[in-house]
Amino acid sequence: MTRLHISLNGEAIQTDAPTLQALLLARGYQLQGAFACAINNSFVPRPQWPERVLNNGDRIDIVTPITGG
Repeated sequence: MTRLHISLNGEAIQTDAPTLQALLLARGYQLQGAFACAINNSFVPRPQWPERVLNNGDRIDIVTPITGG
C-alpha cells in the first residue's frame, strides 16, 4: 500500500487511507457527526465519502459547526 502525503486542515500528514471515509475513520471522526468535507476546495457530498479516492498532495478540509453566538 502506498503512503500518501496530504494536507488535513492545513497540517501536512501521511496516511495509508485509500478513501476519504477511511481517512475520517482513521482520524477518529464519528461519521454520523455534523461536519462537511472538501478536497482541493471542492465539496464532497457525504454519500461519496466511501468511494472518494485520495491522491498524493490532496488538500482535505473538514469543517465542523461552531455553537454559540
